[in-house]
Amino acid sequence: MIGGPVDSPLRLLPGLLLSPIVTGNEFAASVDRHELLEITTSVATEAAELVSHRRREGVQVAATKSSLVDVVTAADIEAEHFIREELAKLRPEDGFFGEESDASPSRSGITWVVDPIDGTVNYLYGSPNYAVSIAAVVGDPSARPTAFEALAGAVVAPDLGKTYAAVKDGGAFVNGQRIQLGEGPSSLAQTLVASGFSYSPERRVLQAQAWLGMADKVRDLRRVGAASLDLCAVAEGQVDVYYEIGLKPWDWAAGVLVARESGARVGGKHLSEREGQSILTAGHPGVIAPFIDLLLEVAPPKLLASGKNTKS
Repeated sequence: MIGGPVDSPLRLLPGLLLSPIVTGNEFAASVDRHELLEITTSVATEAAELVSHRRREGVQVAATKSSLVDVVTAADIEAEHFIREELAKLRPEDGFFGEESDASPSRSGITWVVDPIDGTVNYLYGSPNYAVSIAAVVGDPSARPTAFEALAGAVVAPDLGKTYAAVKDGGAFVNGQRIQLGEGPSSLAQTLVASGFSYSPERRVLQAQAWLGMADKVRDLRRVGAASLDLCAVAEGQVDVYYEIGLKPWDWAAGVLVARESGARVGGKHLSEREGQSILTAGHPGVIAPFIDLLLEVAPPKLLASGKNTKS
């Protein structure tokens, strides 16, 4: 489970992992979470304004990572640098763990987990479905297996006009309004499912096979292209379940807290953790367990064991 008390993760298959397992501690309880939330939201909003402005000027691809379609824009790099500098001014003893630059250790017990542009390909293509994602956590997000607890998080989608925010045990919000899951679907047949696809062509084929296997068993399938926004969509009730394989902490640290604080169940029975692989599920409490059963039934075994060192 992620971002709160452990949801009884159980061993299922060798090599299958739920990312991450969270451990609580007295330090987390002593931190001013609302101060962290204020910083998180403020810095994420400023960074979102920056990347939105840069897109209007014209997007420049600066590099590729895991494949030719896994791109980094100049705005990704600039935004992460901006976020890092702003956080260092406000909380110089904190650690930093971002997608586009080297990590720095924490001397305060707090680390900032940052994705400067989640949904970079959407950003490149002019889609509004991208966001700046920042979370303040306790623990070490770089450890394997991952073990940290998110205390505050913000996901800011400037071209959607939405700011999602959450504080541990304090609720989830969109544009300042509290969000709480309502009554969910009564069966898998009424469940709207979201997921993401890997940058690896080989893994995309396996993911498509999983989609095909569940297509006649759920209401419909959705693909947005930004994990943080998928998780926030769960929180708002825009989709009932989200799952993805092979994510990194910066992809979900803030979004998972938003989903959990809205009342969504993150993780669930059957899932466990092992170094280097990850499966993330989030959804309405009434359908998440049967959905996990369905996923494990239809997903190719090679896909379930393929999360190592891969970002979707």
